[in-house]
Amino acid sequence: MTDQDLPEPELESGHLVRPYVITGGRDLPGENQFALITLVTTAADQRQRPARLSPEEQQVLEMCAGGYLSVAEIAGHTHLPLGVLKVLLSSLAEGGYLLTRAPVPQARLVDKELLQEVLDGLKARLG
Repeated sequence: MTDQDLPEPELESGHLVRPYVITGGRDLPGENQFALITLVTTAADQRQRPARLSPEEQQVLEMCAGGYLSVAEIAGHTHLPLGVLKVLLSSLAEGGYLLTRAPVPQARLVDKELLQEVLDGLKARLG
């Protein structure tokens, strides 16, 4: 038997799905809508999911059903590119399937002079 007699290995088409197909051609959401640390969970009233959701959307909903996950964690578990995942999350959130919690903004730094005045006032009053 020669190399020419052996059948050619077939390509696994499941791993070659283009991001355009997964997103349905939808655009990326706004820059600030889904940061890497945005927390995502399923909506409480979404017990039954319609069959019209893609397998990737179903996978995201199943993952988020247990509680809040960050966008970065979901991307890591699904092995989807971040841009594709953000499109899916945006679509699911618009459909009412997901709830999101934006990251807490950074606190402003306090003025050192103000803190010194408070400290001086406390020292003067308390002794």
